[in-house]
Amino acid sequence: MADPISARPPEGATGVLVLADGQMIWGRGFGATGAKVGEVCFHTAMTGYEEIMTDPSFASQIINFTFPHIGNVGANREDVEAKTLHALGCIVREDVTAPSNFRSLWRFDSWLKDNDRIGLAGVDTRALTGLLRKKGAQNAVIAHDPKGQFDIPALIETARSWAGLQGMDLARSVSTHQSYNWQEGIWSLQNGYSTVDNSKGPHVVAIDYGLKHNILRNLVEAGAKVTVVKATASFDEIMAYKPDGVFLSNGPGDPAATAEYAVPVIRQLLDIKMPIFGICLGHQLLALAVGATTYKMHQGHRGANHPVKRLDDSKVEITSMNHGFAVATDSLPEQARPTHMSLFDGSLAGLELTDRPAFSVQYHPEASPGPQDSYYLFAKFIDLIAKERP
Repeated sequence: MADPISARPPEGATGVLVLADGQMIWGRGFGATGAKVGEVCFHTAMTGYEEIMTDPSFASQIINFTFPHIGNVGANREDVEAKTLHALGCIVREDVTAPSNFRSLWRFDSWLKDNDRIGLAGVDTRALTGLLRKKGAQNAVIAHDPKGQFDIPALIETARSWAGLQGMDLARSVSTHQSYNWQEGIWSLQNGYSTVDNSKGPHVVAIDYGLKHNILRNLVEAGAKVTVVKATASFDEIMAYKPDGVFLSNGPGDPAATAEYAVPVIRQLLDIKMPIFGICLGHQLLALAVGATTYKMHQGHRGANHPVKRLDDSKVEITSMNHGFAVATDSLPEQARPTHMSLFDGSLAGLELTDRPAFSVQYHPEASPGPQDSYYLFAKFIDLIAKERP
């Protein structure tokens, strides 16, 4: 399609992305019909689109995939990070083709439609990525109508009136409402997901701010007995499970907003020297709990090829990242020691406390981009528990 960023719809356009500043990106709609408003951002991973679309950290976001071929291996029941799709929609370069994978159960476009998510194909995703790199993640509406009929002024107004992610607590909306036990281990081609009995292992209570299932699988694989609780669980509710350690999960939204109810609980856990491990939003909440500050990034980090330097030994891990907020390194108190740094922009990618048994990373070790560069963090957590609570 000509003019990927244009005010006039090209012939055959059945979908559009309308930015809050009035720019329109036209394409061919697929998946569900209708319109959804959120923040559009770009993701650089070449694989894992099913995991990305189901990642709760992408709640209220529209994904612009930089890799041109999305959907070509279809969708299945195993490659998911949650029970439902959380990203609002996606933007891709090439039309979705019939799946070519023996594990596929659905076409990608059918899977999106069944889950009420909108796709937009035929877009110059490089041009859109360039725009987002220059202007930052943008509020936008993604819309699909098979007849190509859109009320553009209304869509622009919807995009402009959306409050945006800054100041928005989304963890509460994507979290579990009931506690549950988790016994599923990691996946293998021959056997699928394993079931592990870790009833005698260290008991980890995972606070669900938007948990990815593969985090739980890796905790189980590391030897933990895992219980998941809701984002708003109180200190007393958590301690009723008699945990040996507490995990702070990833999740969507502004960490400063989620901190209003999460940080008081985390501080109580720190006061009793509970071993703590945090990932992504959990990392940000741990930092806020000790007095650091967070900020909204210009474009965020979203991809599976982000190099992170370990400050202790200067080794580099290839990591998966998905965050639009970050911890300000210069805001860390004396007892919070930086442990990892992004080699893309120097932002903080990990910390540990020197006076409490707690550490965290901004990236996703369970996403296996290295593919196993960062698995050691789960073993580190279990070893920390063994040391602190024998």
